[in-house]
Amino acid sequence: MATSRRPPAAEMEPPGSSSKRRRSDSVELEAGEPPQVEAEATEVPNPQPATPPSPSSPPSDEGGGGGGGGVDYISNLPDAILGEIVALLSTRDAARVQTLASRWRHIWRDNPLNLDCGELPHSGDEARAQTVSRILADHPGPGLRFCIPSHLLHDRPATVDAWLRSPALDGLQELDIRLSRIYWPRREPPAPTFRFAATLRVATLSKLDLLGGMVEALHFPRLTHLALEDVCMSEGSLHTMISSSTCPVMECLLLEDCYGCRRLRISSDSLRSMAVGVDSDTENHTGKPRLEEVILVNASCLERFLHINTDEAVNVSVIVAPKLETLGCLTDEPGSSRFVFGTTVLQGFLVVSLTTVVHSVKILALKSYEIKLDKVIDLMKCFPCLEKLYIKSCISGRATNLWRRRHRDFIRCSDIRLKTIVLEQYRGIRSQVNFASFFLLNARELELLTLEIQSKDYNEEFVAEQHGMLQMERRASRGARLHFITTNRCQHFLMHVNHVRDLSITDPFECRC
Repeated sequence: MATSRRPPAAEMEPPGSSSKRRRSDSVELEAGEPPQVEAEATEVPNPQPATPPSPSSPPSDEGGGGGGGGVDYISNLPDAILGEIVALLSTRDAARVQTLASRWRHIWRDNPLNLDCGELPHSGDEARAQTVSRILADHPGPGLRFCIPSHLLHDRPATVDAWLRSPALDGLQELDIRLSRIYWPRREPPAPTFRFAATLRVATLSKLDLLGGMVEALHFPRLTHLALEDVCMSEGSLHTMISSSTCPVMECLLLEDCYGCRRLRISSDSLRSMAVGVDSDTENHTGKPRLEEVILVNASCLERFLHINTDEAVNVSVIVAPKLETLGCLTDEPGSSRFVFGTTVLQGFLVVSLTTVVHSVKILALKSYEIKLDKVIDLMKCFPCLEKLYIKSCISGRATNLWRRRHRDFIRCSDIRLKTIVLEQYRGIRSQVNFASFFLLNARELELLTLEIQSKDYNEEFVAEQHGMLQMERRASRGARLHFITTNRCQHFLMHVNHVRDLSITDPFECRC
């Protein structure tokens, strides 16, 4: 699931401001105001959440500050707080704290082990495996998090088996068998894989065959986040794995490229977020069926349903999901997914049947080859309480998106509640201008319109031209703001989901790069 990211790009401000200004100080174009000419623009990267930097100058054994003779306030903190700091460090940096002052030497060993093989120096699998073995031998436990690349299950099965049996991992809370080398064969999980079932809170299982009665006796009483990636298991085994009896408190479920099961039925009183994605090649390569249908039989707490691979359809039937607020990505590509809400049917962007509206959905993400206002308005009729709309338009087709006469009845009779609109790959051509201006001139509650443009268009002339073409001075909401970002801001494809933990985020489409 991980995606590479480019450095954050310039955010569209009027040219001329200091390149060292932070994001919180960035200037957005207020609706109705022409772009200023004095400034320039660079966005500063967001600080990484809660990850303290490695100490650059080790303090002395007496606890005094290193490097300048100042007081080492960090070393004077209570052990419990120091332990929390160490837990947030990378695997390599956490082990290095033993080389600092004597005050620090016991901290790493006295706190639960957080070991990610991917954070160790890249010196080959042999050296890395030896390092992991040494760390597990040196640490007394218990385990907090253990992350290994999936190809080691095939390349070094005996070694991985020994690691999972190590006392250093007793009481493990997070097991992450991370997908790597996607063309490597799958294999059955090592025998001790599920010895942590009673304590696991987060589990990512990749490149595994979970066949036969392997999962029938499992019970995960504390598991809140489960990801199955490139896993083969029967329909019965999958239903058992995710059932309330097996995972009674599961809140987030990620299923990507799983096969052996065509239809999945969800009945859960705890599930809050779910993401599915399938690869069109899996059935051809393995001879096993891929996931084709998800039925939300009883998902009373489900708030987010995400389709993370729109290249292949997954048909979704919603029977009971009264709290469903976030939905995406819907696409109008050939063979697009079918969504059924009671008697209301959507085939991609096409509203096949609209007998009842879905009031719960407030966040919607769309992917389209060409942006068509007619289809988006039809979806707004189906989801009348939308507050956030994200659209990625790959190319601009022949749609003109003229609306003044065509949609005057909708404008007169409908209450457009949208507060945030993000339009990606905006080039300022007429069809896009017509589309954006419809919302600027008619959405009375609009707060923010964000347009993603190419870096080459980031200049005063383009911004001034768009300001005029979009008729910002005539906006329906006097508090509406126009905000520009550039395409090299990040490499996420609309959805910002790299790990099953990301499913806990209320709005997975909002860029946090």
